Amino acid sequence: MIVDTNVLLRAWAGDDAVQSPKARAAMADAASIFIANTTLCEFVWVARQNYREARSDLANSIRLLVSDPRAVVDRAAVEAGLAFLNAGGDFADGVIEFQGRRLGGETFVTFDKKAAAVVASQGRRSLVLDAD
Repeated sequence: MIVDTNVLLRAWAGDDAVQSPKARAAMADAASIFIANTTLCEFVWVARQNYREARSDLANSIRLLVSDPRAVVDRAAVEAGLAFLNAGGDFADGVIEFQGRRLGGETFVTFDKKAAAVVASQGRRSLVLDAD
């Protein structure tokens, strides 16, 4: 199954009496669970914004999810996102920066000073554009 963000969120949060059990059952019955990078980025954003989930708890949830042998994910991109999350940055920025480098990019360009600092702390090039 290719899981979308809402199914993943309902299975994780267990906050909907109808949808959560259906999401969990569908995932439990799946021979393989394909999880796109975009799905994980959206999942983390919603979990942080709407559920106020701590970064460390989210990192643990993602690690548990991708440790399932049925989970098919871009493991290198997920690890990059987790490294960003653990460093105080956004999971999505980590995935974006990683994928950009994998495609041949050299400098992460952003308006986000924190994201640029995380990139620099990992020994890679970043450039912060002036937001004014």
